[in-house]
Amino acid sequence: MLRGDYSAWPDRPFYRDAIARGGEPALDVGCGTGRLVLDYLQQGIDCDGVDNSPEMLALCREKARGLELSPNLYQQPMQALELPRRYRTIFVPSSSFLLLTDPVDAGEAMRRFFAHLEPGGLLLMPFMVLWPGVEPPQHDTWSSWFKYGQAQRSEDGATVRRNARGKYDLEHQLQHWEERYQVVVEGRVVQEEVHLMSPATRWYRQEQSIAVYREAGFVDVHPTNGFTFDPAAGNERMWTVFGTRP
Repeated sequence: MLRGDYSAWPDRPFYRDAIARGGEPALDVGCGTGRLVLDYLQQGIDCDGVDNSPEMLALCREKARGLELSPNLYQQPMQALELPRRYRTIFVPSSSFLLLTDPVDAGEAMRRFFAHLEPGGLLLMPFMVLWPGVEPPQHDTWSSWFKYGQAQRSEDGATVRRNARGKYDLEHQLQHWEERYQVVVEGRVVQEEVHLMSPATRWYRQEQSIAVYREAGFVDVHPTNGFTFDPAAGNERMWTVFGTRP
């Protein structure tokens, strides 16, 4: 509900075009509830999905049944990927690779991606600057709570709002994140949940994101500007890195 209408998000046609360049079959890593994998299957693209959340995969299968689709979905963490076939294109949307806060796990995930690609296959995934604003955040200090989304619940008209705050370990490039969800009826908070993720994500500088590809054996590694195929200039708040298995 709080994500709104994602049909016009720019990554949707971007990954589709990348699959056209890299070839099929494709693998959606961190497929969640099927935002992309189900869309591509409807378009006739041979695409599998993998996620580590059984709840999200259950919702994905439910949505697939409504669309009369039978996707290949797997419940696995990306650093332990072991699937029955290999792919021409692997994509990791929503900067999900940044959820691997342990560098050892990140390196193993890259090796698993490499192993699951056919020779000449393509891996692409976006990286992003995680803090709001332009200037780097203060070290190890919680930011103020800020509004991170609000919507009206259709079944009863209640307002659901999401607030968040972050804390940043600049030395280890880790973001700690806390979210507060509230249900508001007639101006009164009737339900509240607070979720702490510590650490939540690990960020990369652009040269580091390229290096993690090369260390896994990828060649022809290059970043592009956001969800485009234009070369990155080096100062983007979001960029996508492409790499090819030899």
